[in-house]
Amino acid sequence: MRAAAISTPRLHKMPGIFSAAPKELKDSDHSLLDDKTQKRRPKTFGMDVKAYLRSMIPHLESGMKPSKSKDILSADEVMQWSQSLEKLLANRTGQDVFGSFLKSEFSEENIEFWLACEDYKKTESDLLHGKAEKIYRAFVHSDAAKQINIDFRTRESTAKKIKSPTPTCFDEAQKIVYMLMEKDSYPRFLKSNIYLNLLNNLQANSLK
Repeated sequence: MRAAAISTPRLHKMPGIFSAAPKELKDSDHSLLDDKTQKRRPKTFGMDVKAYLRSMIPHLESGMKPSKSKDILSADEVMQWSQSLEKLLANRTGQDVFGSFLKSEFSEENIEFWLACEDYKKTESDLLHGKAEKIYRAFVHSDAAKQINIDFRTRESTAKKIKSPTPTCFDEAQKIVYMLMEKDSYPRFLKSNIYLNLLNNLQANSLK
């Protein structure tokens, strides 16, 4: 199938941290898949990511919502994802596919929290308090519906920091979650069918 390549967003100062906002915290939706049809350009091969994810993880379809990310990508881009978690998450569609994998493992709260922190760090100072409270209640609080796996000390420290919030008050927790994904979920993702089949199919398409 022919497709347009996806552009890669610019990285921010903190290693492994990128700009994107989860659907819970921003008006513009960021979810796993996009309903918009992308234009196809000649001599560029790719794959419809939406159709692929539906075929790999059928139970995700009921929860799919539109996003601004494109559905078409190239084999070269997908190969770059195996270089590091940073490379994977630098790509908007990489975030989507990795998010799908995490959802299949019931650990999607990790990437959602991580992306929420990136959105939070770009928040204007007068809005920090309200957004910090939302993130804390959604992911950090001991009764949070999508509680992240961090130690008690970090959880308590974060609770204190949001009382006088700054753009960096979630950094400690965010680093722990990033390291957890890097050491645990990311290696499994690279060995998973969702990644290997996607890469193999894209490479096969590029030879046609």
